[in-house]
Amino acid sequence: MQQSMGTAIYKNFLGHAPEWYKITILAFLVINPILVYLNPYIAGWALVLEFIFTLAMALKCYPLQPGGLLVIQALFLGMTSAEMVQYEIVQNIEVILLLVFMVAGIYFMKGLLLYAFTKIVVRIESKILTSVAFTFSAAFLSAFLDALTVVAVIISVATGFYGVYHKVASGKEHHHTDHDLSSDEHFESPDREDLDNFRGFLRNLLMHAGVGTALGGVMTKVGEPQNLIIAERAGYDFIEFAIRMAPVSIPVFFAGLCVTVFVEKFKIFSYGVEIPVNVRNILANFDKEQDEKRTQRDKMKLLFQGLIAIWLIVALATHMATVGLIGLSVIILATTFTGIIDEHRIGKAFEEALPFTALLCVFFAVVAVIVDQGLFKPVIDWVLTFKGQDQIAMFFMANGILSMISDNVFVGTIYINELTAALHAGTVTRDQYDLLAVAINAGTNLPSVATPNGQAAFLFLLTSAIAPLLRLSYGRMVWMALPYTIVLTIVGLFFSYYALESSTKTLYEMDLIEHHPITSEQPVSSKGH
Repeated sequence: MQQSMGTAIYKNFLGHAPEWYKITILAFLVINPILVYLNPYIAGWALVLEFIFTLAMALKCYPLQPGGLLVIQALFLGMTSAEMVQYEIVQNIEVILLLVFMVAGIYFMKGLLLYAFTKIVVRIESKILTSVAFTFSAAFLSAFLDALTVVAVIISVATGFYGVYHKVASGKEHHHTDHDLSSDEHFESPDREDLDNFRGFLRNLLMHAGVGTALGGVMTKVGEPQNLIIAERAGYDFIEFAIRMAPVSIPVFFAGLCVTVFVEKFKIFSYGVEIPVNVRNILANFDKEQDEKRTQRDKMKLLFQGLIAIWLIVALATHMATVGLIGLSVIILATTFTGIIDEHRIGKAFEEALPFTALLCVFFAVVAVIVDQGLFKPVIDWVLTFKGQDQIAMFFMANGILSMISDNVFVGTIYINELTAALHAGTVTRDQYDLLAVAINAGTNLPSVATPNGQAAFLFLLTSAIAPLLRLSYGRMVWMALPYTIVLTIVGLFFSYYALESSTKTLYEMDLIEHHPITSEQPVSSKGH
């Protein structure tokens, strides 16, 4: 009986995660108290590396559970305090509100986004133009919206198209709901060839769009969660953040579009797959049928969603309120004017963001350990030994390398906190602080496209239901992202090193930006540092 109970407990522990993964997490939990007893500083670094491991292995198990266990243990071991964790969460409340309200708000505007992306695929016949349109559209939307939501919309488009063709080619009507999209038993040549090519076509568009979210996400205060943290620490509003990032983000954006054209034209890195004529005809007929079925009420919904999108951009650009409150206004307006008044339907909008919001709170708990144990101070002090442009380059590369294997929100939060502490301590000047803040933001956003670990949007795509249907594996994503990773990293580093300082001086002379005091207090550790 005892043996069966023990077996059941072990089976339930982290569910269907691999055995080796469960054993590894248990080993961490056993080793940590010993390390705390021997040397708290080493134990702190062990916790950070263990947490990064859970992020890197996100496909095996969502990091909330194992990371949360490590943090709870750290609290009991005295590596930080509950008060310090709460302090970090309160300091970053705008990021939490951004995830909770903005993601949910954009959920109610999916109809407009689905309509736009559908027209791009059906109406534009050139594959290169279609790919550029997807990259550009994803970048533009991600500069104002949440990247997860943008990717979710594009996944919905791809899934819808795949389902329509799969059903029709299997001899069914596209409105059938009992069709198994994972079964290809009804496909024979040439339909099988069309299906394989269509999968490649959709894989191309999804990857272009995924990279597009990074191109747009680096530009603005709301593009990525860590952007908002960096902006709040430095005291930048929406416009100033965009202007400060422009010397790096704009060249990178055009470089990204050039990569899109290049890989499509020369059909390298698995790109350049054309949509079969037969598939295009099926999708065009489907789109035409949907347009004919669209009622006046449906058209008014699209109109109001477009007006709300304009309101969102204007509100963010003029800084009418904090990002989270603007997101809440989008929820209220979008549901009011599209007739969604049931609590259950409204609740579904929050399902997408809340798991990551909870994980972000665990991030902040790890940050609290880092502050209390002073873990990154030696690293930051070493990087600060470099001067001028070399210092900017080192911050970019340090953030970039970590963001390739870990989550860029986690990395960006750690570095901007340590840099802010260095500013308060007088280690860096305000001018250098502003330059390094841009380098941190660029470093966390651009090289992180290398792997699904780095960006939540990429991880969301990899773990979505469409990935296995399109044969989009981890390795294939890394391979297809490689040309973007190389070019975006090189261009971002080049302009950070050679153009950022001189461009920023020009912006000062033009009175487009100015010095700001730090808006948040220096973190106070539970040990009284």
